[in-house]
Amino acid sequence: MPLLFLPGICFQNSNPISMTPPFGNFRALASFVLASSLCWLFPAATGCRDHPQKPDDRPAASTANPPGNTYQNRAAQAEGPQQQDASIPGNFSPQEVIRFDSSLIPLFIRRFPVFGPLQKDLQRFYAGRSYAYAWYDKKGVIEQADNLFNRVMNITDEGIPDKIPYKDTLAALMNEFTGPPENSPGDTRITGNGYTEKELMLTAQYFNYAGLAWQGLPENKTRSMNWFLPRKRLDLPALMDSLLRDTSSALIRYGYSYRQYNLLRSYLKKYRELETPGNWPSFSSARKSYKPGDTAGSIRTIRDRLFLLGDLAGNSGSTLYDPDLEEGVKNYQERTGMKTDGILGPATLRDINTPLTDRIRQLIVNMERYRWVPVSLNDDYLIVNIPAFHLFAFQKDSLIFTMKAVVGRDVHETVIFNGNLKYIVFSPYWNIPTGILKKEVLPAIKRDPAYLKKHNMEWNGQTIRQKPGSGNPLGSVKFLFPNSHDIYLHDTPAKGLFEETDRAFSHGCIRLAEAEKLALYLLRDEPQWSAEKISAAMKKGREQYVTLKKQVPVFIAYFTAWVDRNGKLNLRKDLYKRDARLAALVAN
Repeated sequence: MPLLFLPGICFQNSNPISMTPPFGNFRALASFVLASSLCWLFPAATGCRDHPQKPDDRPAASTANPPGNTYQNRAAQAEGPQQQDASIPGNFSPQEVIRFDSSLIPLFIRRFPVFGPLQKDLQRFYAGRSYAYAWYDKKGVIEQADNLFNRVMNITDEGIPDKIPYKDTLAALMNEFTGPPENSPGDTRITGNGYTEKELMLTAQYFNYAGLAWQGLPENKTRSMNWFLPRKRLDLPALMDSLLRDTSSALIRYGYSYRQYNLLRSYLKKYRELETPGNWPSFSSARKSYKPGDTAGSIRTIRDRLFLLGDLAGNSGSTLYDPDLEEGVKNYQERTGMKTDGILGPATLRDINTPLTDRIRQLIVNMERYRWVPVSLNDDYLIVNIPAFHLFAFQKDSLIFTMKAVVGRDVHETVIFNGNLKYIVFSPYWNIPTGILKKEVLPAIKRDPAYLKKHNMEWNGQTIRQKPGSGNPLGSVKFLFPNSHDIYLHDTPAKGLFEETDRAFSHGCIRLAEAEKLALYLLRDEPQWSAEKISAAMKKGREQYVTLKKQVPVFIAYFTAWVDRNGKLNLRKDLYKRDARLAALVAN
């Protein structure tokens, strides 16, 4: 029977995490660990800096075609060490002798009602250890209590507002009841025992911290943000129990959060340090653009800023737009998704002038999104990150290739969800969506009775479809993963759009720059589908469905910040204006 492993924690089909559909009702600790996986829901690279890099594990900017149809031997699993917070050593007390009465838990909740939702978790956890103290041993309170207290008091390091319940009470308790409970009298508190109150307060604060830092907003809130990807769910008592059973396990691990979360956490600290009075003034420019060779006072300010952001290796303080500054500008443009031309045009100047407060908010918002990321996958899967305008193909958690994509316009937003790719359709008909039919096609028919013939369309029952051919918007192939949103991947005859930096042009479906390449990848293990046969089917002009022998998960995601494998912070425009709303939810 397979084992699920996390350093310090090893389970056999019994884990402190449950998944939402469509993954089923099984529990999977890996859904909050994820650090052993190749980082998937973001563009440009994996972000797993400590993972071995392979020749084919190229950054997302690369779209080089592998020769032929030989993907079988391209992937290799990359596993790196789990990260751990050195400030939180060891685990909970393993002692089983010093215990408290179970009736004190409801009394504790009565005294601290904000922890009411945690009562069942508290009872389940302590029942499993026969109500033995977890934060005390025979010598008194254990060291981990102070470490947890420090982490709770500095929760803003996680991009979470400083709104810890009963913070003052926790601070007071930390200075009291430090000796062993079995040798100390109780007091007159509502629990009847100050040691038990401190014990339960620490456990409740741990549960609260874990939920905020590792799980994030409640699922009903994320669904209100149109996030329909499966969410991880922490089973807090099982998590605590796992730590109790393994004496080498750390109280708080970076591995409990998606790897990108911790990388952004480091940048959050850096940006907050940069955000000091007078360190980040807004600058104005007398010109709309600057190119190499130009001289201006504002160039010095730009140079200072790019140096602080890490895009410029050194800072000469010069007002001349020299080759060093040009390289720094290109670095900045590349990691912010702009055209990498080395020219300080209006868009680049405006972006560099972004207040640090806005960037900090962007980091906090995406840290929250990464808290939601579900189980890592050990098989083939596809990722589309909407703000990055890219698709990423993975085989056994190794990045095989990427390609440019066109996504929905802001008025036709591509939905954030996941599904299983089941069918490839060569030379497809285009069944006109109801919205396009009503708003565009039917009015056009009224204006021009010959509209259908001119556009190679025909009636198909009560609707209209466009026949296969060079003018078909779906191009020569489409990829179906049945879903209630009517979204799929497809080819397109409008190849020129892929040369644009911002590629939000569709009605919601996702157009691919190299659809034939994806077909080759998906059919690589089916000998009857050679590259020549795939090419012929795409040109045949007669629709042909192919059912994949093995379904491939597809994830449509939305991240506007991530760290690439070179350690660079990548930022993208908030295409659908979702960051501000999520920032408000996090703040509240």
